[in-house]
Amino acid sequence: MKKSFINKTALSMTLSLVMVTGQASADTLFGIYVGGDGWRSDVTGSFGNSEPAPVFNFDSKTQGSYFLALEHPIPLLPNIRLAHNQLEAQGVSIIDAQFSFGGEDFAVSTTVANRLDLSNTDIVLYYEILDNSVVALDLGVNGKHIKGSASVVEQAQNGLQGEESVSQWLPLVYVSSKIGLPLTGLDIFAQGSYIGWSDSRMYDVQAGVGYEVVDSLAVDVRLKVGYRAINLRLDDLDNLYSNIDFKGVFAGIELHF
Repeated sequence: MKKSFINKTALSMTLSLVMVTGQASADTLFGIYVGGDGWRSDVTGSFGNSEPAPVFNFDSKTQGSYFLALEHPIPLLPNIRLAHNQLEAQGVSIIDAQFSFGGEDFAVSTTVANRLDLSNTDIVLYYEILDNSVVALDLGVNGKHIKGSASVVEQAQNGLQGEESVSQWLPLVYVSSKIGLPLTGLDIFAQGSYIGWSDSRMYDVQAGVGYEVVDSLAVDVRLKVGYRAINLRLDDLDNLYSNIDFKGVFAGIELHF
């Protein structure tokens, strides 16, 4: 992926959002949001140094995600949301075709331990297009920094080990919405980030139901449950090709000060 494409894409999305929000009302109160989710993800897919890449077996794993958001009433200045997303998977597979990875050649029928870490950090700049007790809508851009690695290790004494590291920024479109159900404390929410270019694509989407258990002047406490899906179809990102899906149910808590 060319860096010039990423820079132009990020700039274009940011300018577009600033123009759109010229007619939107800003948040009238300063607020801090902090929270975390835990989700049980099933992982499927492939990775390698080229296409086609072998499909590996992965064990289910509980992942963690944590965030901090700051909202303010200053016109045209975006709100900011910081989040860290654990995205790890590992398993044991049998190579069904000759395979090269990280400078090592693995023979057919070799048993390997495969590990993938595509954990990432989000820096989201967003505007509140709608913000009331019934409907909320945020639009923004998400600068996602993927920093991790992928490895394949032969299950034998002094076995071969191939490994690749990844450290890249990706610009994604960000959307978050919530619909409140009056007099119930319940709400329905959806949130997602997306980018697609050439033969590559990444999305991170979730949807579910929230319930406000505490509503006070000092702090609001909201519980939520839902379903989250992440796909990373990467074409030569730091010499890594992948088509990996993380999917599963999550539960979390959010505090608003």
